[in-house]
Amino acid sequence: MASRVIPSSQCGLGSLLWLYTKKGIKDLTNTLVWTSSKTTTSVKPRSPFIEKGNGVEPVNGVLDFDPSAPPPFTIGEIRAAIPMHCWVKSPLRSLCYVVRDVALVLVLVVAAACFDNWLLWPFYWVFQGTMFWALFVLGHDCGHGSFSDNKRLNSMVGHLLHSFILVPYHGWRISHKTHHQNHGHVENDESWHPMSEKIYKSMNDTSRKVRFTAPFPLLAYPVYLLFRTPGKSGSHFSPDSDLFQSSERQDVITSTLCWTIMVTLLVFSSCIWGPITIFKLYVVPYLIFVMWLDFVTYLHHHGHQQKLPWYRGNEWSYLRGGLTTIDRDYGWINNIHHNIETHVIHHLFPQIPHYHLVEATKAAKPVLGKYYREPEKSWPLPFHLIKIFVRSLRQDHFVSDAGDIVFYQTDPDLFGSSNKKLN
Repeated sequence: MASRVIPSSQCGLGSLLWLYTKKGIKDLTNTLVWTSSKTTTSVKPRSPFIEKGNGVEPVNGVLDFDPSAPPPFTIGEIRAAIPMHCWVKSPLRSLCYVVRDVALVLVLVVAAACFDNWLLWPFYWVFQGTMFWALFVLGHDCGHGSFSDNKRLNSMVGHLLHSFILVPYHGWRISHKTHHQNHGHVENDESWHPMSEKIYKSMNDTSRKVRFTAPFPLLAYPVYLLFRTPGKSGSHFSPDSDLFQSSERQDVITSTLCWTIMVTLLVFSSCIWGPITIFKLYVVPYLIFVMWLDFVTYLHHHGHQQKLPWYRGNEWSYLRGGLTTIDRDYGWINNIHHNIETHVIHHLFPQIPHYHLVEATKAAKPVLGKYYREPEKSWPLPFHLIKIFVRSLRQDHFVSDAGDIVFYQTDPDLFGSSNKKLN
């Protein structure tokens, strides 16, 4: 078998750019293998697929499709449509992505430290924060087991990547698993699930406004790790949290210890190089990463023109809940953050490696039919998603306390001239 040789012209920084293509990762993998041979009163939820109320607009002129209806296909039929090779995990290929991303993070740090120019720092912050987000996605794959079939390898890589960006690996892995197992369920979902009308009314005016006013929701992730969301209690750092079972205590302690070590290293680095330097090199990119995480994960579950259902009781199922997720397009950034925009198939089958998600989605679309919502194509930068994000914050406030199929409702007074209290 002939090997694929990396041209000398692609060494150094050029090779990093070359690696930022799927072709580059595949070629490098082959080379390594070869060489090793709402309203203020209770309102009965309306069906937004029948009428345009509450900010809902028709999708391609079609208003007669009920997104809450049980789908005419099974999850087994979706699975059967996906090619067999899409389920295969390559530890070597996954590690190549880790090496690629870590190398670019280091290159950016060295470049920023060398130039140390205030005109260039904003560019560094955006690029490095985006790379922190890319590292998070790879650690997220470790948590799902889509990184490899080796649990020890997944745990080791996941701890290294997530601890570096101040994420408790096991604590978040477990709560994220709960999210996937209960996606689309009003009470049991774990991430960005809707508040009931009762909980919404119990919040004071300031808390409501902060929760639904940009940029505050884009800084929610650290708060979520510490305190979870309104209506739920517990911390991702505490082994005694009701997030975890007794058998998971040791895992949570290990991850919290790794997180503590990273915080200690940051404090120690600040003492050596100065807090301003660490603030510029690490803290600002960390905040950009948090914004990326909140922005992307929020839009996976909110903001579609045709409002999507949330379920309770017997109406909920794993398949129906998964079909309420939304794919998004981020242009050339799709490849940087490892195809996390292909979220529907990822939610239904989180064990599929990220480098097969695009192909798996294309294969599944004929089965999904109207239950798959084609994402709006992005320009080189996904500015179109900012408008969708802000619109959703203005409209998607709470769901009814009653009903097994509910849709987001809007509090018309939240951003009105007079912020009246709910009755």
